[in-house]
Amino acid sequence: MAEKRPAQIAEETAGDLRFLHQSWPCRVRFGRGSLAEAPCEIGRLDPKSVLLIGTPGRAAVLDGLARALGDLVAGAVGDARSHVGQEQADAACRTALHTRADMLVAVGGGAATGLGKAVALSLGLPLACIPTTYSGSEMTPIWGITRNGEKLNGRDERVRPRLVIYDPDLFAGLPRATAAASAMNAMAHCVEALYAADASPLVAMSAEEGARALGEGLRRLAAGDEAADLLLYGAWLGGSALGAASMGLHHKLCHVLGGMLGLPHAEMHAILLPHVLAFNAPAAPAAMARLCRALALPDAAACARALASLAAAGGVPASLAEIGMREEHVAPAAAAVMASSYPNPRPIAAEAVRALLRDALCGGAPRVCGVCEAPQKFM
Repeated sequence: MAEKRPAQIAEETAGDLRFLHQSWPCRVRFGRGSLAEAPCEIGRLDPKSVLLIGTPGRAAVLDGLARALGDLVAGAVGDARSHVGQEQADAACRTALHTRADMLVAVGGGAATGLGKAVALSLGLPLACIPTTYSGSEMTPIWGITRNGEKLNGRDERVRPRLVIYDPDLFAGLPRATAAASAMNAMAHCVEALYAADASPLVAMSAEEGARALGEGLRRLAAGDEAADLLLYGAWLGGSALGAASMGLHHKLCHVLGGMLGLPHAEMHAILLPHVLAFNAPAAPAAMARLCRALALPDAAACARALASLAAAGGVPASLAEIGMREEHVAPAAAAVMASSYPNPRPIAAEAVRALLRDALCGGAPRVCGVCEAPQKFM
């Protein structure tokens, strides 16, 4: 598939281009050593009292930031967990109220960011994030809270961070399997943004470049090379893209399985993505053309296979069975997916969802049917 020049793409879309794009204020500082700038960057938002939020695995980073911020820190919540539960969110809100915090700073992966968003949603406090994984959720207004085995999700600008600090130095020592799974989570953001019905040209360009960076970063990671800068760059772009576009079947599946079974978040994304990509490919030719170009691969089938192989090379489990799902979970999970719907390029039927989940459960190869040729137009 020949690569198209920007001028050629612009000429092809001239006359029929129509979109809506909304930008939101978020200050981003990116680069090695950026953590040292955190006190200054946080100070720009003029807080009087800050509540720190983190995970047990990042206690050292949280403690270091607390020392750097000094008397500005009112307290800390250091036990954030994936699939934020309502009880955990309520407890963190009580701590924020008790300490009279007027700003939240989340340090860690998606668990810390998710808990910070839950508090921001309830109390309306501004949020800053210092990510230590590649998920990219810190760039979105998407929140999630788990109640009684169901993960409730929504979009609200109150949870979109006002400040994000990306420091690749924080990723030194991150286990390769953790890094690979997290990067696949970010890749899912790029893929879903590429075929989102409401994606603007800026979203499409960000998602394509994010996929390119993440693909190259995953290849380097699989080879044992340093890739933190590239993966973090891709995660930022993927999160930014999904933050301005709608989610589809992939995220619906992850939300259902996360709430119902508590499966590890990043690994679940990594296992499901090749299968959902294969399912949606026939109905999303323009998105697949962009993804093929980003990954330097000939077709959607090759992209799905490559993502599965890169995840496996990074040490990510190959099947949902390996992370806790069983056959008896397939039917109720599919029913929960069908109970409500996200916008998706390909119509969703219960039997198709069950088949997809069974493939992912056993670690079967992603199946692409009716892969479309490269389209003549790119958005």
